[in-house]
Amino acid sequence: MKNILVPASVLAGTIIGAGVFSLPFVFKEVGLTTGFFYLALFSVIYFIVYLLYADLIVRTPGDHRFVGFSRIYLGKMGFFFSLFIGLLELFFTLTVYLILAPSFSGLFVGNNLIYHLFVFWAVGSVIILLNVRKMAASEFLMVFAIVAIMALIFIFGINGFIKSDIDFNRLDLSKFLAVGPILFALSGTLAIPELINYFRNAQVPVSLVKKSAALGALIPFVVYGLFVMGVLGLSGTVSGDAVSGLIGAVPGFLLGLVGLLGILSLLSSYIVVGLNARHVLEYDIKLPKIISILAVLLLPLTLYFSGFQNFVGTISFVGAVFLPLEIIFIVFMWLRAEKKSEMPPILVGKYIRFFIPPILVVFFMVLIYGIITLH
Repeated sequence: MKNILVPASVLAGTIIGAGVFSLPFVFKEVGLTTGFFYLALFSVIYFIVYLLYADLIVRTPGDHRFVGFSRIYLGKMGFFFSLFIGLLELFFTLTVYLILAPSFSGLFVGNNLIYHLFVFWAVGSVIILLNVRKMAASEFLMVFAIVAIMALIFIFGINGFIKSDIDFNRLDLSKFLAVGPILFALSGTLAIPELINYFRNAQVPVSLVKKSAALGALIPFVVYGLFVMGVLGLSGTVSGDAVSGLIGAVPGFLLGLVGLLGILSLLSSYIVVGLNARHVLEYDIKLPKIISILAVLLLPLTLYFSGFQNFVGTISFVGAVFLPLEIIFIVFMWLRAEKKSEMPPILVGKYIRFFIPPILVVFFMVLIYGIITLH
């Protein structure tokens, strides 16, 4: 059981993040039935993608990550394109944290948005500049803080949700507004190489990856659903970042605790993503150290002040453009491995293969939607 739970918790911990705070607003906009349907659908699709990616890792000799697999299976052009979209995704993710940070810090130290933004940016930037890896490795703190926030909000809000007259509405698949934020909230492909390393180091059969991936994908689905119900039960006014709309609807001590836990979680995430971007620039692109540092420190601010200041809008853009590209790349790399690898598939059976064409169609549709409507 331990060999299933431990890697599943790593995957769930990677998935659960800032994206969840967009979901209550999005679910209220598209209707709860549509929101929960898309959340369930993409949780299942991501599970299949995780298996494809894990199978690719197991069948490829050496220790590689997304960009490395692109070089092996998609050639030089695939490598540079994956590097480009991966970096853009990292910088936009940093921008998302800048947008969200003042919402949390404003819960316990006033509401001067720009001041809070610059303080958050300065603290995160100093740690990235100093390359403090131990502090950046506080994954447990990040996950604990966000789960604690969601648990508190659910406990305080579930009674109101049950007693409310919230209309679940009918299922409307044309409301694609929900897709980008849900994809952002569910993304966890970064954890798959760590899952495989865990099984290899523990000398455990990799066939157990299926159970770990299923549980790791299920936990965020359940936690997110409970959080959405909690927020909707607490306040009739649901803000885009979920937390601003709680002011006046929950006790002051809870607001302060939510704000403190949230800002600690975001700071940890900002450092992890920032260091990742810095290392890609320095080691993969071979840029000079000073240019890499300046890019990581200044590009998120540049994106913010160039107009990316709406939390739900920016998450929708990242989730509907960069994440579909990432998943399409993974699927095509797996298909390419089918032709190049001498080892047969280990984690992907005939039933999963059946879903590959529909998955590609879905994510090409999401990508086209994202490019047309969210530019």
